[in-house]
Order: sequence, then structure tokens, then C-alpha cells
Amino acid sequence: MRYGGLNRMFEVKVIGEATGFRIELEHASIFLIKADKGLIACSYLSIKTAERLGDALCLVSGVSSFEDVLEAEIQEVSSKARKYGVREGMSGQEALKILS
Repeated sequence: MRYGGLNRMFEVKVIGEATGFRIELEHASIFLIKADKGLIACSYLSIKTAERLGDALCLVSGVSSFEDVLEAEIQEVSSKARKYGVREGMSGQEALKILS
């Protein structure tokens, strides 16, 4: 499902039991996959903010599609995501199974 004009694209996609969101900006796209226990997102978001709020967040980088997010290696993990068992180096798909 896509929303917005050419300059403001927003996409929502069901990914298993999770929901993916893509927000297209002028120079990049923000990718976020929301599962029951937490988020997997591109590195546009901040682990520091997730820590302050107590959220489970896993970051990937260099992605340009939802498939890339799932195939990418997790680069950073918040302490709550780590508590659930997510670790740096696992794939986004592995992290999604843990967070779902």
C-alpha cells in the first residue's frame, strides 16, 4: 500500500506477523519493520533514543528494500533487544523471528 505524491512516498507492507514501513525522503528512505516485541530499522534511527525509552531496536545499514532489511546483518542492538536474544551479526530475518 503506497501513499503520497512523488515527493512524499510512504509504503506499508505486511511481513509475516510484522508490519514494514518505508518513508521516502529526499536523499534516502527510512525502513522500519515493527514486530510484537520491537523494531528492526535502518541506521537512520537511534539506539541512544531506544535505550532512553526502553525499546527493543535493531539497526541495519545499506538497505534499499524490505528484503534487504531482512537479509542484512544486524549492526547495533539496544539492551532490550539483546535481552530478547538479538545479537549483532545475525540477519534481520533471524532478529524478526526473535522479536515476533
